Amino acid sequence: MNQKTSSTHSYYDADIVVVGAGGAGLTAAAAGAEKGARVIIIDKRKPGGSSAMAKGFLAAESPFQKRAMIHTPKDLVYKIAMEYGHLKMDPRIVRAFVNKSGDTAGWLEKMGITVGHVSPSYIDQEPLTWHIVDGGGDRVITQLKRYCAELGVQILPRTEAKNISHHKGRITGVTVIKGGLESVIRTNSVILATGGYGGNKELLKKYCSIYHDGMPCIGVPNMGDGVVMATSLGAATEGLGVLQLAGPFYPERTPIMINGKEIIMPLAAIGFEPNIVWVNKKGERFIDETVGGDHFESAYAVVRQPDMVAFIIADSGIIQTMEAQGLIAGQGKYKEIQRRGMPGLPQAIRSVVHNGRTLVSESWDEIASWMGAEPQTLKNTIEEYNACCDQGYDPIFAKERQFLIPLRTPPYYAMKGDIRFLGTIGGIKINHHMEVIDLQGYPIPGLFAAGVDTGGWTGDNYCGKLPGTTFGFALNSGRIAGENAAIFVLKGASKA
Repeated sequence: MNQKTSSTHSYYDADIVVVGAGGAGLTAAAAGAEKGARVIIIDKRKPGGSSAMAKGFLAAESPFQKRAMIHTPKDLVYKIAMEYGHLKMDPRIVRAFVNKSGDTAGWLEKMGITVGHVSPSYIDQEPLTWHIVDGGGDRVITQLKRYCAELGVQILPRTEAKNISHHKGRITGVTVIKGGLESVIRTNSVILATGGYGGNKELLKKYCSIYHDGMPCIGVPNMGDGVVMATSLGAATEGLGVLQLAGPFYPERTPIMINGKEIIMPLAAIGFEPNIVWVNKKGERFIDETVGGDHFESAYAVVRQPDMVAFIIADSGIIQTMEAQGLIAGQGKYKEIQRRGMPGLPQAIRSVVHNGRTLVSESWDEIASWMGAEPQTLKNTIEEYNACCDQGYDPIFAKERQFLIPLRTPPYYAMKGDIRFLGTIGGIKINHHMEVIDLQGYPIPGLFAAGVDTGGWTGDNYCGKLPGTTFGFALNSGRIAGENAAIFVLKGASKA
């Protein structure tokens, strides 16, 4: 990139400026550079974002699926997405995402990114869309950075976009700050990919009715810079207020030995197993626990409970079964302990009792007191559940018979779960070319957006039936945005 200086500013020139170096931003930068555009990408932190924490991405009709003879038609994935979102999305955006996804999987594969397997998120899930990456999202970020460098993309870390300048309806540049010094990047096209507003309490309280101060963001706490900059240029908004929730979330982690190899495993995985029991602070069961396989959707059941808290309950028999046989619903990168043993699990749980979120006890009365519930209420709940197990039928929540395991063998295990969120979804209104749309319904020339900064591609909550959706959309929307931004600056009005 060309850099010039004056007495007051440093000036850079670029065809495209990408704001945000996560999965969406890096993909956008690479896609734009592939088409011959000069690209600068900036990030307030360092490249990665929440994408670096991902396990895998959604794809339909990918090379990996075809080689593994996994039948996942694009049409089926599109229809599931639209149905799950109750048609509250822009179908052309969803279609563009799904149609691009298989090709993007192959594009990533050519960079050296390998898919270990396509994983279910819950028992008997179909179709299989979740491509679990060897090395996870961090590997994807590493390879995208490498590819961007090969293409001549200039990455400016720890650089904050202050504002986007425009003249007569056209973008003219981006003012940035790095190390306290202000610079201007002169450009006619900007792609916003700043990763949502999960760290901005003001915006969370304004748009998210579920959010409260004590709800932790377990992703990167971005501040909503993309939404703020887009709306300042007259952009419309769509889908604001959606949190990618998880729950009941139990945050403790502990080492587990699998085949002689130590794995640091989140004990949250135990709470999402189908053979445990969930109760609220009153000591009452409130849902069929097999919904925990989709822990994004099950969070909404917990949200309805007092203080948005759920206690994960098991007896010694269930924990010993997990120790001997492993997980039933093990998912993602924990697939390797599905149907395998977890040696030392009882001791591992006992090792975190000091945290105040865990209790191991011989007495339901002690557990009820610790929870703040009436002892008789919890006892009645356990007795009622055990009776369901004995008769092989749950007349209240219709839990599947195979997972009705009575709680009768002390010691008993209780773990306090709460609601957390990975980040926000929605904000900037876009079309299927990833062009930002203004308040009159027209594209703002040269302005594009990708990833969770945008709305119109999901409904009121994350689509757990299509795992890998958020990471998948980041990668594919970024790629579409980068291609179309390059066409805008290099060839005019044509669309990719």
